[in-house]
Amino acid sequence: MIVSGDLGADRPLVPEEIGQRFEVSRTVVRESLRVLEAKGLVSARPNVGTRVRPVSDWNLLDPDIIEWRAFGPQREDQRRELGELRWTIEPLAARLAAGHGREDAQQRLADMVEIMGHALGQGDLMTFSRADAEFHGLLIQLAGNRMLEHLSGIVSAALQVSGGPATGCDRPNETSLAHHARIIDTLAEGDGAAAEHAMRQLLTAHPEMERVVPGPREQH
Repeated sequence: MIVSGDLGADRPLVPEEIGQRFEVSRTVVRESLRVLEAKGLVSARPNVGTRVRPVSDWNLLDPDIIEWRAFGPQREDQRRELGELRWTIEPLAARLAAGHGREDAQQRLADMVEIMGHALGQGDLMTFSRADAEFHGLLIQLAGNRMLEHLSGIVSAALQVSGGPATGCDRPNETSLAHHARIIDTLAEGDGAAAEHAMRQLLTAHPEMERVVPGPREQH
């Protein structure tokens, strides 16, 4: 309700009213408000009570908030912003990952592509989506940059809200699978530039990225 705008900024939240509305105990309401406070959605102050905070105070990188925004009135803005963020993060992560020749991690990436291939053949979009999310998360971890690694949850959330069967996006295909496999090849070769290019090709092929990917003159 907060993320959708039904409860605007500075709106007071009365625990007793919330408990009655959702038929839950005061303990449940108290813990729920603590979670929302940690995400920056509300603030609780003595003699003031709990109030909704403006969007500028929210932790917009929180996976829960990403999901809530993606399935609410701000759906298009959220997906565009996620796409722009992925276009910035993942090609860089692929370039950096090519410099870390960890065979165990590369084998795990290959395992995910194999799982995606089996899922694709069986029309199992849920399994495909989970393996896809793990692939991208592992790749970011392989980059060896802790700040980038901290953002892996954002990429996972982005894939869940943009690639799941409930979103109405195009179904995964062999082309997407081939792009994933190409990324693994470039990592094995230690070719950072090729890995970055392969990741951009994968992102470009995603239907959600059509309005995010720069035009030919902007690509390098």
